[in-house]
Amino acid sequence: MLCIFVCECGLKRQEKHLHQPAVVFFFRMYFFPDSSQKSDGLPVAIRVQHSTGWVFFIFVGVACVGGLLVGSLTIACLRSHAHQLASGKLALGKQENTSRVSSVSSQFSDANQPSPSSHSSTPSWGEEPAQSNMDISTGHMILAYMEDHVKNKDRLLKEWEALCSYQAEFSTVLIAQSEGNTKKNRCSQSVPYDHSRVKLKAEVNPSRADYINASTIIEHDPRMPAYIATQGPLSHTISDFWQMVWENGCTVIVMMTALVEDGEKQCDRYWPDEGSSLYHIYEVNLVSEHIWCNDFLVRSFYVKNVQTQETRTLTQFHFLSWPAQGIPTSTRPLLDFRRKVNKCYRGRSCPIIVHCSDGTGRTGTYILIDMVLNRMTKGVKEIDIAATLEHIRDQRPGMVCSKDQFEFALTAVAEEVNAILKALPQ
Repeated sequence: MLCIFVCECGLKRQEKHLHQPAVVFFFRMYFFPDSSQKSDGLPVAIRVQHSTGWVFFIFVGVACVGGLLVGSLTIACLRSHAHQLASGKLALGKQENTSRVSSVSSQFSDANQPSPSSHSSTPSWGEEPAQSNMDISTGHMILAYMEDHVKNKDRLLKEWEALCSYQAEFSTVLIAQSEGNTKKNRCSQSVPYDHSRVKLKAEVNPSRADYINASTIIEHDPRMPAYIATQGPLSHTISDFWQMVWENGCTVIVMMTALVEDGEKQCDRYWPDEGSSLYHIYEVNLVSEHIWCNDFLVRSFYVKNVQTQETRTLTQFHFLSWPAQGIPTSTRPLLDFRRKVNKCYRGRSCPIIVHCSDGTGRTGTYILIDMVLNRMTKGVKEIDIAATLEHIRDQRPGMVCSKDQFEFALTAVAEEVNAILKALPQ
């Protein structure tokens, strides 16, 4: 196009000033290298004698070449644009498919971690401790105290013996051991106190009873329990369990046992393996199941009250690495697990349901660790784990069943305090 424009301008200039048919073309020297002409790279005027037919064919040739170039460029651009559109649609389709799988688990996913797909396994990772108000000097004092307890076996043994002789002031269990309720207890020795037991609404319960083997665990405010410690449901108490979940507005369940260990049933499955199941008036729908690592998995449910048509969401954290007899080989998986639970629970005011098989040993140890660490992160200056355990045992008997479990709790607290101190600005 530029060549044609220059040609026309040159033609008009020649006709106006020279009054003879001539055409002047302007080109750079490198188009017509000529050793006899030195232009230092400036445009050179070359006069071509008039020949109307020859000039016409030049115009046509230049126009054809220009048209071919423009057409080729246009086709290439269109193909590139179509490819980009197709790629964008493909990426969008992949994103939509991924979001369908991981939307339920987004509340557990970190920004720098890929969301695992449903029924999949991902490697374990450790989250950083939550922001803490712990003073550095206080943290080091607490850490030294905890380490001394763990290292000084004589001191640990004496403290455990003192705990074993402790008796709660209010310790009657008449309701739990009454004739109509004994069949609802998995273990006759692990039952709730009368004063701290969870009461169901009898008018809603299918057996018209208010008893369930579960205890409220209060930390500070009696009107707002921090936990509900309970046994693993029996096949005939599953509907009672979901009634308790519903009536207490619970959104998080911490399960500390496998369903079967060493061929012995520890807990009945109280959720559907897939799809939904109806337990009295509570329809429980399994939304997703994510195996986060070898040590624990997370299930998401939504629960519907078929009488009121109200629905709620619920998350179950299932720890897999704590055997019925003994303790975990390391505290790290449990601490990672606890951080994940608290990340989901943060900002809620309902109690966390914690259960193992009988609702005392592993349940009590988890609650003890969590309660002590929560107090530390809130800036409490003095921590007495033995006194905290006595406070828990005032509300449910037998919490933390063995010296090994108590030592495990001390070790877990010491390791988490150490991690918190490392995360604090020095």
